[in-house]
Amino acid sequence: MALQDYKSDMVRCCRCSYCKWVPHMKMTNRRFATVCPSIGRYNFHGWSAGGRMVAGLSLLRGRVDYSKRLLDMIYQCQMDGGCDVSCKNQRDLEPLETMLALRARCVEDNQVVPTHAAIIDSLNKQDNMMDGSKTERGKWAEGLEVKELAKERAEVVYHAGCRLSFDEGLWPAAQRAVMLLRSAGVDVGIMGKAEVCCGGRAYEWGYQKELGEYAERNANAWDTAGVKTVVTSCAHCYQAFKVLYDKIGSKLNIKVYHITEYLNLLIGEGRLKLTTKVPVTVTYHDPCHLARLAEPWIHWDGVEKKVMGQLIVHDPPKEFRRGANGIYDIPRDLLRRIPGLNLVEMCRIREYGWCCGAGGGVKEAYPDFAIWTAHQRMDEAEATGAEAVVTACPWCERNFLDAARGGDVRIKVYDIVELVQRAV
Repeated sequence: MALQDYKSDMVRCCRCSYCKWVPHMKMTNRRFATVCPSIGRYNFHGWSAGGRMVAGLSLLRGRVDYSKRLLDMIYQCQMDGGCDVSCKNQRDLEPLETMLALRARCVEDNQVVPTHAAIIDSLNKQDNMMDGSKTERGKWAEGLEVKELAKERAEVVYHAGCRLSFDEGLWPAAQRAVMLLRSAGVDVGIMGKAEVCCGGRAYEWGYQKELGEYAERNANAWDTAGVKTVVTSCAHCYQAFKVLYDKIGSKLNIKVYHITEYLNLLIGEGRLKLTTKVPVTVTYHDPCHLARLAEPWIHWDGVEKKVMGQLIVHDPPKEFRRGANGIYDIPRDLLRRIPGLNLVEMCRIREYGWCCGAGGGVKEAYPDFAIWTAHQRMDEAEATGAEAVVTACPWCERNFLDAARGGDVRIKVYDIVELVQRAV
């Protein structure tokens, strides 16, 4: 939808600042009470969802023109959706969708962040968001002796995603996932060099056509390969396959699982057994794209009507996504199944979780802000007394590891699959 389509939401935003905070009834600690990293870092209303609603309305009405400062305000945001969930605790508005439309408007007007433009140019040439060569895409799987679906068939395709394919330091996460699937007897294969981006990160940067193009390419590739199920370790890919493709009318006709869902399924069927003790106290970080942003898309085809001159009603009534139906329990259940492991929780969890900092193009264009956001989360993790923070997304893991390089972070960082493998 175009920015114009969210005009009524921008007009009705009353600047209540709910988008900045965890709802009061959900707050457990004053130190960890904000939900929006952008307002937490920049501390000016323009850097909140409400502020960006003002910016969008001002652009529509011709009151402001583009500037570097305006683009910074629009793009210094992880697009993590915390503001959206908190807003909908009180109001039926769509701040996240409005901000997506605002970014799409920027791209349409060729007002973009140079760093992003260079990465999108590389994406269109190399089919990945990491500026890597497409010929190197499957290098992470060398020596695994896993099926390549360009040569033979398998029922399940493991999709590594751009981060795991080109970040050599994180290759073990993808390798462990494939080894666990194979040890459970899963008929799994990979696309190798033929694997392409999901398109999700480009979409949240405002580059909308790329999502549709990669949705079509992935669907065709998997259909040609004859796979029935796709499994991914990347929360961004999972959200794209499960939610965004459906949103744009390209819903996949095969099953989509995050690796935590699939491993939990295999354990429940007795195909994987967790028997080795892993005596560690951990806290779990909810990746935004596996959590609130992974809530299934709800289609609505109707009109807005103005009642009594100002009230907006939806005909037919509109059901809103409020972030509560993401993947929250399964990763925690997986951790609790591990013998000897103790799980403790942070203050901001589930739909009110704090972002790792890597989303929305922030890590690429504003790396200092990304690291600041990660430090805030790791301080919260350390406050639980945990020895390690566990996540289920390579983008989160990378940003946490980068933040830990400064030497003042005491807590360890684990991918959830590593702990499962230890227990197996």
